[in-house]
Amino acid sequence: MYLRSVEWRRDHIRIVDQTELPHRLVYRDLETLEDVAEAIVNMRVRGAPLIGVVAALGLALEAIKSGQEGDGLIRVLEKAYNVLASTRPTAVNLFNAMDMVMERARADPSVNTVVEAAVQIMEMEVENNRRIASLGAELIPDGATVLTHCNTGSLAAVEIGTALGVIIEAYKKGRISKVFITETRPKLQGARLTAYELLYAGIKPVLIVDSAAPFLISRGDVDVVIVGADRILSDGTTFNKIGTYSLALASHLSDTRFYVAAPTTTFDLESDRDDVKIEVRSGDEIINCGGCRIAPEGVDTLNLAFDATPPEFIDGIITEKGVLKPPFSSSIPSILESNV
Repeated sequence: MYLRSVEWRRDHIRIVDQTELPHRLVYRDLETLEDVAEAIVNMRVRGAPLIGVVAALGLALEAIKSGQEGDGLIRVLEKAYNVLASTRPTAVNLFNAMDMVMERARADPSVNTVVEAAVQIMEMEVENNRRIASLGAELIPDGATVLTHCNTGSLAAVEIGTALGVIIEAYKKGRISKVFITETRPKLQGARLTAYELLYAGIKPVLIVDSAAPFLISRGDVDVVIVGADRILSDGTTFNKIGTYSLALASHLSDTRFYVAAPTTTFDLESDRDDVKIEVRSGDEIINCGGCRIAPEGVDTLNLAFDATPPEFIDGIITEKGVLKPPFSSSIPSILESNV
């Protein structure tokens, strides 16, 4: 039922090129650090967990290409780290995954150690998502209508996914009667990717425009909203795809359950809201659609990629270590410090 979005091939990385979906399922080989950076920037790979995995594998790839060991290897990795760190600033998984690799490398600066660390991060992501899907499915009431935003499946997280993994698992258990998906402007991750993944899994979704979602929630057409996350702060503030805030607000006003699904690698306990840089992408993504210009010449743009949802709008955060409940300022540190 699940695609596999990335594979390690010993001397290169193989990805599903998400820019080609839904028209073609195309696999692309990343053979250099520049290939990896380009794939992240141009969203050939996307989704916070997957970005982290691909960045970690990018460090492994650079280690192999360098042939260095010891201090020379560390210098190579530090340079590669800086290149990849500049690609997508909001998703904290990017930094967390590379930091894990660097920690292992500094303890044992060998190519084998770097490769082993990166591959372990990739496989850990799959196991974490399997646990998230299982725990999250238990929160979905029988016969529920569920709404999700952007893409949070295998294409965002190696295999299975976060929020979409929960939805697919709950559907397999017979708990879901209907799935609404937003188109997710401007890159249409919902229309292109989430629709593709759900149909691949044998689930027929209902596609809606982004601005219709709060109204559907307000009139009681949705039982549960479940989304992913690109960064979660210690108080539960969740940074996710632009449009998430409006869904959370509508859910809060309508007494609709609103859940976030994310692995603990998405948590950032060091930053506060003012520290987080919201990625502003090219305005070309707004004024063009499908290769066709849809706005007049001369118009200004502001293309925010993410927004911030306050913790008081979130009913639970589903992680591989358990489902966190408010107040998140106590439940988040507690579960991250546990060995569960």
